[in-house]
Amino acid sequence: MKSHTHYLWFNTKQRQEIIDVTDEVAEQVRASGVQEGLVLVSAMHITASVFVNDQESGLWADILKWLEETIAPWDPGRYRHNETGEDNAAAHLRSLTIGHEVIVPITAGKVDLGPWQRVFYGEWDGQRKKRVIIKVLGE
Repeated sequence: MKSHTHYLWFNTKQRQEIIDVTDEVAEQVRASGVQEGLVLVSAMHITASVFVNDQESGLWADILKWLEETIAPWDPGRYRHNETGEDNAAAHLRSLTIGHEVIVPITAGKVDLGPWQRVFYGEWDGQRKKRVIIKVLGE
């Protein structure tokens, strides 16, 4: 079995951003030479997420609004975690809700996503250096 590892680094301009990483994932699959297998894409920070969804700005706005209004409002005083001197408890809860990794199939040497599916990095506590691992496994 072949394996290939690559790291993507981010330093976002905003505290929260959604970044399409599909092309980078596809490039690493191509570089790996794997024809049949899986690619793991995983955030290496507990205040970030990786997910598969549609690339549509209205949906992204809906996701951010849902996280802010329903899941974890950015209200530092409401969370016990923030009593430690942090202010990012909401980012931890958002990451827990969205998830920190995805596994995508590789078929015939290409990422095998549905017609509207893309792979995204969701940053919930940014403006500092973060990374994502892309791990390609297969034959």
